[in-house]
Amino acid sequence: MKKEIVDLINQIETFISDPSKGLPEEIFLFVTRITPMINVDLLIKNEKGETLLVWREDKMLPPGWHVPGGIIRYKEPIYERIKKVARNELKADVDFEPDPIAINEIILSDQRNKGHFISLLYRCKLKCPPDRSLMYIGGKPKNGQWAWHKKCPDNLIPVHFIYKKYIEG
Repeated sequence: MKKEIVDLINQIETFISDPSKGLPEEIFLFVTRITPMINVDLLIKNEKGETLLVWREDKMLPPGWHVPGGIIRYKEPIYERIKKVARNELKADVDFEPDPIAINEIILSDQRNKGHFISLLYRCKLKCPPDRSLMYIGGKPKNGQWAWHKKCPDNLIPVHFIYKKYIEG
């Protein structure tokens, strides 16, 4: 049995060129079924105290506003993932406090893939405005659009209601 497992692992590894750059989707989803994922979430406020949220619409969760965030890659320092999330989701750069302001465990018992997270919330400040072409200006939001929120929207993705006091505070 042990040799069979080692052989299978060796076979799987042939599909992974550099895990620090991400994994093939099928392998990534398998990993999320057997271990918790660690992610960073970015709490970004403006001078009015509003929180920057991004519209998310994918097959993993119901559509809704969310705090920008991303899963840390293998051997990727946390600060690099924070920078990449800001660039990927907002086309912007951020400064951030070195320590998280919240650490939460999220278990989605009814979800097979991506069902267990350790989420680190970091207070961030924009160094430049987010990409204006992605700004939500009304109507039905589109995936990837951002908007400033004075309070926690009713259509926040359910797992991010853990951040309500930060969004409204």
